[in-house]
Amino acid sequence: MAYNLLEGKKGIIFGALNEQSIAWKVAQRAVQEGAQIVLSNAPIALRMGELNKLAEECNAPIIGADVTNNDDLVNLFTKTQEHFNGGVDFVLHSIGMSVNVRKGIHYTENNYDFTHKGFDISALSLHRVLATAMKLDAINEWGSVVALSYIAAQRVFPDYNDMADNKAYLESIARNFGYQYGVKKNVRINTVSQSPTRTTAGSGVKGFDGFINYAEKMSPLGNASADQCADYCVSLFSDLTKMVTMQNLFHDGGFSHTGVTADVIAQMEK
Repeated sequence: MAYNLLEGKKGIIFGALNEQSIAWKVAQRAVQEGAQIVLSNAPIALRMGELNKLAEECNAPIIGADVTNNDDLVNLFTKTQEHFNGGVDFVLHSIGMSVNVRKGIHYTENNYDFTHKGFDISALSLHRVLATAMKLDAINEWGSVVALSYIAAQRVFPDYNDMADNKAYLESIARNFGYQYGVKKNVRINTVSQSPTRTTAGSGVKGFDGFINYAEKMSPLGNASADQCADYCVSLFSDLTKMVTMQNLFHDGGFSHTGVTADVIAQMEK
């Protein structure tokens, strides 16, 4: 059901890769709620071709950008402003990558060149996006920026590896830039800490299937789906949440505040 929450709003969605992606679901929901969007992803992702399907469905242009490259981001925001004849009202940052995780390198043995690359893509990219947008005055007053995070930023999940460090820094950038952009133009910036979700990136973490089942048992409401996360992101883009900023918002069925559940105890006693 649509509520026209984003009627007349315009936005950029970073990171949609395929139909499993949370960003893909957010793009669909934003358009259903009345928004116009621009889709962006890295050149390597664009070559996979799946984003064309979403672009056609959402009647949205695709503007590629390497988020570690300042010139690419300037080009993205400049072309987006030209397309919309003005600034945007919301931005979704759904970007994350760890070479150490992909190659199965243990956290204590991290290859630091890989660490730096993952840090640049997964966390520092949010700073680059926001700094570029601010310089180009690309986000309208009372705009909203949402970046996707995970509870490993606060708690230890051993196989999440250096992505945990990346998410912690991502959340710090959201707080600090949330202050700066809030003072300058009333732009709000938040992170959403989502349940473990069967995306392409999430499925690459060692032991993911076991953990998603554990999280399901540890969450009073169960794991939040990608579609439900999209609903939540849309609410944060809307004018209904204009005074929410600099927050890390848990969207995890209660996992983050549950010590133990009867289901988990029963499983341990078997």
